Amino acid sequence: MLIQVNARNRGFEFEARGRESVLYAGLRAGVDLPYECATGTCGTCKAKLISGRLHDGWREAPGRKYVKPGEAEFLMCQCAAESDVTLQVSKFINAADPGACAPDACRGVLRGTRMLTHDVIAFGVELERACDYDAGQFAVLAAPGVDGFRGYSMVNFERGARRLEFVAKKKPGGAFSEWLFAAPREGATLAVFGPLGKATFYPALDTNILCIAGGSGIAGMMSILAHAAQERYFERHRGWVFFGVRTLRDAFFLEELSGYAANVPVTVALSDEQVPATAPQRWPALAFAHGLVHEVARSKYENVRAYVAGPPPAVDAALRMLLLEAKLTSDNIRYDKYS
Repeated sequence: MLIQVNARNRGFEFEARGRESVLYAGLRAGVDLPYECATGTCGTCKAKLISGRLHDGWREAPGRKYVKPGEAEFLMCQCAAESDVTLQVSKFINAADPGACAPDACRGVLRGTRMLTHDVIAFGVELERACDYDAGQFAVLAAPGVDGFRGYSMVNFERGARRLEFVAKKKPGGAFSEWLFAAPREGATLAVFGPLGKATFYPALDTNILCIAGGSGIAGMMSILAHAAQERYFERHRGWVFFGVRTLRDAFFLEELSGYAANVPVTVALSDEQVPATAPQRWPALAFAHGLVHEVARSKYENVRAYVAGPPPAVDAALRMLLLEAKLTSDNIRYDKYS
């Protein structure tokens, strides 16, 4: 099906595969359509149908509260064309950057699940073909019998990767996480689309970097740290990592973070308990502090690009701190909200 998108600045045409969402078809074709979560939660990809027919693949998507069906609005990430379609987007749209990793759909097999904490699980997805992605990006996954896709940031970094590593937090009422935690899923086939996201790290950035993560938001930061280590980035630039969790029981990847701490200081912020005396003894390479992660990270930073990820309240608090107190400009902040 042919899709015509009329934006505020120009128009685009691209072809969509059968049952492929408008958003995914456009991104695959190199059109930088607006999105944030790409999974039906945030409402950023809202558009207006001018002509043609659409199929809504997930009518219960949380982001539907942001659209006005009576005005022919819909979520591009959830709707697929059933005929040639013309739609309107009330934003400026450009072609994707020439050097950006192009997203596409493929299949993957779930491998190597392991519990990291009582409610956080690590798992890998073996892809049917190699995938290039940038550190800090995410992919969306769909499981058998579960409506819609869910987004997860890659933990590892590798060009031409045939296996992506993820972490997921158990979320009551979250269909994908409940599916993942409910039974052994080794060998399950997943639908995958990616890479997505613009909270990306490039060694050519040539600035200091600040990473602020809440909970499973540390996933994308691990990918950034892996790429920076491969490029020996911290031999030329400074870095800071702040990892916020409620209690030490909720922390994970501490051994891996200890391995990076020789080159970049890592602080673990515990919001709901004082720092146990055993923590610095067990992980001497790490610093520990009591408080919300954005409070612990509060400081003055020079020549820095900040990366923020985690639950929306934690991300919003960190963004306020960075903009109002640290005086960073918005173009030097990249973030992902794990809603």
